[in-house]
Amino acid sequence: MRLATFTADDTAETRVGVVHDEQVYALPAEATMRELIDAGLAETLRLGERARAEGDGRPLSRVRLLAPLRPASVRDCVAFEEHVEGVRRSVSGQHGVPDAWFDAPTFYFTNPHAILGPGEEVRFPAGCAVRDFELEVAVVVGRAGSSLTESDARQAIFGYTIMNDWSARDLQSREMQVTLGPAKGKDFATSLGPWIVTADELEPYRDADGFLALTGTAAVNGIEVGRDVLANAGWTFESMIAYASRDSLVLPGDVIGSGTFGNGGCLAELWGRHGAQDPSPLRPGDEVALSVEGIGTLSGTVGVADAAPPGTPVRRRRYTDHREEPT
Repeated sequence: MRLATFTADDTAETRVGVVHDEQVYALPAEATMRELIDAGLAETLRLGERARAEGDGRPLSRVRLLAPLRPASVRDCVAFEEHVEGVRRSVSGQHGVPDAWFDAPTFYFTNPHAILGPGEEVRFPAGCAVRDFELEVAVVVGRAGSSLTESDARQAIFGYTIMNDWSARDLQSREMQVTLGPAKGKDFATSLGPWIVTADELEPYRDADGFLALTGTAAVNGIEVGRDVLANAGWTFESMIAYASRDSLVLPGDVIGSGTFGNGGCLAELWGRHGAQDPSPLRPGDEVALSVEGIGTLSGTVGVADAAPPGTPVRRRRYTDHREEPT
């Protein structure tokens, strides 16, 4: 089942509905995506089937799709070795893959308040000149849990969506010299959509090793620049959820990104391999379309934000001991 959040042409009211055969069937007006996730997958499927059976569908062409949900949190893993190798060379000038990458599906937290939906303009920071996209699939957690097993984690999956982890590479390259994860190079925008595909829909794509064999492509202004298969990741989503929950907590509505596909899942990987910014960084007005088999297509247009106020410069000083001398 495909679950979308939308507004119709004839009303500004935000609704949740089931997408089927290019039609959207609205669920009861009081339902939100987060409430459906809290209710559980079985109940959501029941409500969705009722909406299709009893409701009048609206053509997709007559609704505006929004981000399918406002996540409780957003973690982003880095599960594709090819991506790590290429981007590391591009962003930091270092070669190879760090040994620590092989230990676990490492992730960073990004901003759950800067979520964009299908077709929305992403306003890159005004000071950014090296703009990039990232093709990912994200899993939506449907149950709370701590230190989950991978078997428990599979039962906790509500569904999947496409994720574009937009990246200001010049800001990222500078700030990561402090040896922390990306911050202002990432937290200005993350796109999700076009809808959530429930977990049962993608089970036919699962291979013998438990990975989802979904082909993903990335195109800029209609020209394909990347193509890879989700099953080339180093870890399954069950592994990612289990690791995220280890000695911690995952909640319904949490979103966990797969990390960027290899083979052109972002421009920076290609820059690292080519030794030059070829293809060129994204320009204002460019349209990026990410397509994933079994899910759909998520598009977004590149824009630029107004210049932000200048920051306060660091206070440079020598270290002094401010403790009182004993009397």
